[in-house]
Amino acid sequence: MTTVEKHVQARGNILIDIEECKGCGLCVESCPPECLELLDELNAYGVHPAHYSGDGCTGCGICFYCCPEPGAITVYRLAPPSKPLVQKDAPAAAAGLQGGSHAAAL
Repeated sequence: MTTVEKHVQARGNILIDIEECKGCGLCVESCPPECLELLDELNAYGVHPAHYSGDGCTGCGICFYCCPEPGAITVYRLAPPSKPLVQKDAPAAAAGLQGGSHAAAL
């Protein structure tokens, strides 16, 4: 059997304050793209804080809502890359037809 790697284009970014994190792991367990993990190092509380791997965040915010510690997790939604405007049917646009060749002429 071959394993297929999941690759999700990052649509979000997560900042975790490791000094506020209590290491409960709720965010790690609730993350749909599984891009959070607990660090091996201990923070000032003596617990393993959560860490964003840096890849795959969808910006859904589930980790933020599951976190019992206010201010430990901040989720930022990234703006999608802009798509170039391409005019596929130039003659139809010049004739004033909206919707290209699919629109019915009234």
